Amino acid sequence: MFGRRTKTLVAAGAKAPQFRLSGALGLDAPARSLQEILAAGPALLAFFKISCPVCQLTAPYLERLAANNASRLQVVGISQDEAGATRGFAQCFGLTFPVLLDPSEDNYTASNAYGITSVPTLFVIEPDGTISRSFAGFSKRDFEELGARAGVSPFGPEDHVPEWKAG
Repeated sequence: MFGRRTKTLVAAGAKAPQFRLSGALGLDAPARSLQEILAAGPALLAFFKISCPVCQLTAPYLERLAANNASRLQVVGISQDEAGATRGFAQCFGLTFPVLLDPSEDNYTASNAYGITSVPTLFVIEPDGTISRSFAGFSKRDFEELGARAGVSPFGPEDHVPEWKAG
């Protein structure tokens, strides 16, 4: 498009852009900054939109990583939707990990800083703020690697998991 700058996804090895986003889950969900998140250890940031079929596919596997994780890798969702719709999505998929809001009313501040052009997009960020992994869409292999790092298997024997789905 004319007059538009092409976004580039922030790549592994780069410093993660800082943000402070409102919480979505619970009436008392606090706003959190990237710095506050990383104070508790490495984090997997999962940017998503509730209407995205691939995000819906990804949500249960993110929850398995978060629920069975021995604190090796925090899972933090970042929704591009408003609070009420995001709470409904989280309830529908049984999400227990923190979910922050990056809505259109705020011009998708964090999503734009990370160069996101499709969802889901995931980033593993180390405590020093360095991005060690970034990928868009759903990849079974990438989730298996995340599971190995977190010490859990994101997939069960009964799961019919596709090898890859574009975001």
